[in-house]
Amino acid sequence: MKTKNFLVAGIVGGIVDFLLGWLFYGIIFKNTFPQPEESSNTMLFIFLGCITFGLFVSYIYTQWAQISTAATGAKAGAIIGLFVGLFYNFFNMAMDSEAVLNLAALDVVISVVMTAIIGAVIGLVNGKMG
Repeated sequence: MKTKNFLVAGIVGGIVDFLLGWLFYGIIFKNTFPQPEESSNTMLFIFLGCITFGLFVSYIYTQWAQISTAATGAKAGAIIGLFVGLFYNFFNMAMDSEAVLNLAALDVVISVVMTAIIGAVIGLVNGKMG
């Protein structure tokens, strides 16, 4: 594994994830999804979660799949986003009696779109770094 590719692509992917989350959940669908309670660490933990997800996708791309193009990264990212979105929302529906199926379905679609973009960026960075 190229450690440099993994780290750089993962961090860039995490930053893209953070920005897309802000765009989708903080602006476009702000009134649709519940907003997190503000505390002194809220944004820090959201950012760390995004970096972790970027590193996760980057690890898959660099260690197992050797994905190094935006197109292949987007396709793989969409599949990862579908499974992660379904996984998260199925458990959320089971644990939260107030969960709504329509919101869960919308969240899965947003996960697919976001992770496709994140995957494209990570694939592109991997390709540029050689």
